[in-house]
Amino acid sequence: MRIRDLGIDPGWLLTPGARNAIIDVPGVRVGHVTRIDGDSIRTGVTAIVAHGGSLFERKVPAGVASINGFGKATGFEQIRERGVIETPIVLTNTLNIGRASDALIAWMLRDHPRIGIDAGTVCPIVGECNDGFLSDIRGRHIGQDDVWAAIDGAREDETREGNVGAGTGTNCFQFKGGIGTASRRILDGRFTVGALVQTNYGDRAEMRFFGAPIGRHLIEAHMPTPGPGSIMMVLATDAPLDGRQLSRLAMRAAFALGRTGTVGHDGSGDFAIAFSTANPWDHSPSDAVASVERFTESGSINACFTAAVETVEEAIWNALVAAETMTGRAGNTLHAIPHETLLHWWRHYNPA
Repeated sequence: MRIRDLGIDPGWLLTPGARNAIIDVPGVRVGHVTRIDGDSIRTGVTAIVAHGGSLFERKVPAGVASINGFGKATGFEQIRERGVIETPIVLTNTLNIGRASDALIAWMLRDHPRIGIDAGTVCPIVGECNDGFLSDIRGRHIGQDDVWAAIDGAREDETREGNVGAGTGTNCFQFKGGIGTASRRILDGRFTVGALVQTNYGDRAEMRFFGAPIGRHLIEAHMPTPGPGSIMMVLATDAPLDGRQLSRLAMRAAFALGRTGTVGHDGSGDFAIAFSTANPWDHSPSDAVASVERFTESGSINACFTAAVETVEEAIWNALVAAETMTGRAGNTLHAIPHETLLHWWRHYNPA
C-alpha cells in the first residue's frame, strides 16, 4: 500500500518514474535483510548499490548534507573531501554501525585484493536510525552475513517498503514507519531523480500531511513513547551532477522534511546522501585529465531540486502508509496509521 493507492493526489509538479522508486534510476539496486526473531528482535539492514560493476574501481560522484548531526553515520567526511562514494550505502540501526561498517569493508575486501596493498584503503558508507523501542538494540543482531546478503541480493526490478530491512523497527510521527521510496522524471524525461528513506522521526503534533495539519487530530490515537528521532535519506540520479552539485541536492532534503512538519529536534539525526550514476571515476585512470558531461547550473538544476523535495516527501509518506502495526521488545507497540482516518482528515482539508 502506498499513498497513491489511497487515491491521494497532492498535486505534485513532476511525474514519477515507472516504479515510482529509487530503482527507476538506471543501474541502481536495493536489497533488504529483515530480522524478526522472538519477542525482541525487530531490526534489519538495507543496501543501496549505485551500479552493477565495481564501485571501488568505478566510483560515483556524491555529496552529503548533515541537516541535524545527532547521528552515527560513517564516511561523510571523505565524501565531502573527495566528492565520490566507492562502496554500497548500508543502512541499519544505531548500535550496529560498527558491525555493519566492518561487514561492508569485508565485502569490499572479498572482491578487491588490491585494497590495503597497492590501491589505498576503502571508505564504508553506513547510516543508521535507532530502532530500540521495538528491538533489542543492545544485542547488535545484524552481522556480516546479513550485510552481505542485503548487498548481494540487491535488485533493480523491485523494492519493498514499510517494515523491511533497516526500517523493520522504526517509526514515523509516532506511528509505525520504515522504508519508503519514490522517483521523478525531469527535463522532459531525460533524467530521473529517486529517493529512499529510513524514517524514525517526527512529533505527531507537528505532522503536516501535504500541508494539512492532520497530526493534531491523531494525538490520542495510540501514542507510544518514541518522539522526535532520526531519518536517513538517499537520493540517486542519472543527471550528470558533480560532488558539489550533489551536496546542494542533498541539502534540499531539508525542505522535504520541513514540508512534513518537523523542526529538526535536538536528538534527531537528519542526514542525506546524494549520488549520480553519470560520470563514474576510475580508481586508476589512464589519463590525468578526464572529459565528462557537465550539468549546467541554469534553470535546469532547479528541476533536480524540485524532484529531490518531491521524492523525499513522497517516500516518507509511502513508508508511513506501507508500514504495519508491530509489537516488539518489552511488549512495546508501534501502530500503523489508520488509512481511513488519514483519508478522512485529508478530505476534510482538501474537499472535492
